[in-house]
Amino acid sequence: MSRREATLSALGIFVAALVVRAWAARALTFPRPADVAYYVGVARNLVEGRGLVSDALWSFQTQPLRFPRDAFEVWLPLPSFVAALPMLAVKSAGPMALDVAFRAAQGSSVLIGALVPVLAWRLGADVAAERQLPRGRARTLAIGSGLATAVYLPLLLHSALPDSTMPFAVLALGASLLMTRLVRDPRGARILDSRLLALGIVIGLAALTRNEAVWVAFVWALLVVTAKVTWAERARLIGVVAVVSLIVFAPWAYRDWAVFGSPFPGQAVANAFSVTGFDIFAWNDPPTLARYLAVGPARLLEMRGEGLWHNLWSVLLSLGLPISLIGFVALPWQARDRALRPVVLISLLTFLVTSLAFPVATTWGTFLHAAGPAHVLLVISALGALDAFIAWVGVKRGWTRPVAWLGVTLGVFGSALFSLALLPAFGGGSQFTATVYSALDERLTAMGIPQDQPVIHDFPIWLAETSRRPALALPDESPMDVIDLAKYFGARYLVSSDPDHGSWPDILDSGAPGADCFEEVPLGAPADPEIAEALESIRVFHLTCIQDSTVRVP
Repeated sequence: MSRREATLSALGIFVAALVVRAWAARALTFPRPADVAYYVGVARNLVEGRGLVSDALWSFQTQPLRFPRDAFEVWLPLPSFVAALPMLAVKSAGPMALDVAFRAAQGSSVLIGALVPVLAWRLGADVAAERQLPRGRARTLAIGSGLATAVYLPLLLHSALPDSTMPFAVLALGASLLMTRLVRDPRGARILDSRLLALGIVIGLAALTRNEAVWVAFVWALLVVTAKVTWAERARLIGVVAVVSLIVFAPWAYRDWAVFGSPFPGQAVANAFSVTGFDIFAWNDPPTLARYLAVGPARLLEMRGEGLWHNLWSVLLSLGLPISLIGFVALPWQARDRALRPVVLISLLTFLVTSLAFPVATTWGTFLHAAGPAHVLLVISALGALDAFIAWVGVKRGWTRPVAWLGVTLGVFGSALFSLALLPAFGGGSQFTATVYSALDERLTAMGIPQDQPVIHDFPIWLAETSRRPALALPDESPMDVIDLAKYFGARYLVSSDPDHGSWPDILDSGAPGADCFEEVPLGAPADPEIAEALESIRVFHLTCIQDSTVRVP
């Protein structure tokens, strides 16, 4: 492939991916799921001059517990830094509305997401070169990998959502491409090799995006140890990358140490000991090893089965059919290429660790946001399988004309059709959630709840970012525990929007100790049927047993 052809191919795929992602972004009007709202909200606060803080306190395992909450006690900051850049262009003198901040942040996610198909194209070209495919088939596999990735729903959807998914995918795929080239031609492992320095920077940035960057670094060390180089070269190959990546990450580690008392994500261990997804919101009953082991071997094994199935079906396969299924079935044959080895190892390690070590937390999104490389791997695997199948049929049938384009066309068409069919449903859900929280904010204001008084809610991030009021997560614990939480922060109201949030709000009808403290406040009957539907599941409770004298605000 000539330099000119490569440049035009990459540019064409980038433009196509950009257009498709801009269309998808228009369909999504609200930062959903809640982690998207968190990244956008922190970025908005940063642009407004408030610093790296959030008005949502959704995790109580990391001190200090205060409002505004110092951001990123669990997650990492790079997505918010990136989202803040386009917000600077729309910044005004007053507070920035959430919809304005979200639309601006989508600009960064669309641009970053459009890089993933370009990287998939490069991976496809590397695979084709390694397999020594004829020129026409090689070009088709490479371009097809890029175009199919451009319209592949799991990647398309997250490219319209400014969270950690696409930044991590870009960095992990970029690192994989660099790893392949360094292992193939280490050039004596020179300390100032630009490829080594670039890999260190990329891994450092990945560490600022998701904790799964540790597996990217581990895969690099594994590839170097098994490479045919001297031990001195191995030391330089690993050492240079490690030093550079640590230099990139060190300022953030220092910030975490200064703010939270540790440079490490302390809640990762607690997440591993979760027995239900609601444990992330625990107040008086946090996850512990003893509590975890108390569920018994049968349940512990069952949890891992649930984690594996969730990550396989719900994350990797269900939204990418039929391409995802074809790619998964073909992986044992298609993933043998050296060009794909880093991507395969990163994807496999991330899948297994999140499924087996964090089987409960992963059902709430741990693997979902680190699955970008695995999705690209499935697309390339599927197109490689379709290419090989059509070539085999051509030989059997005695075809004289090359029809390599047929497999790619099927792959791109299948991905595009699935995206066109399902994306409107995501857009509808996004708009409905926006309507819910707009109407809820109006009702809370009409009730006279002070703007600076914390409110307990089952989706605290959405409430905090739409209403700009402090919000506390609702733990799945007893009414007495929730009363204790309210006293600690001075909250007087609890808002429930999900009738299936663990035991809440049904526990208030059970006569449990402390349930009589929660007095339901009627919301009234809105005249607008759309608003009435949005508020149908909302229940507001006033905690009548809490007075100023009982509050113990930290």
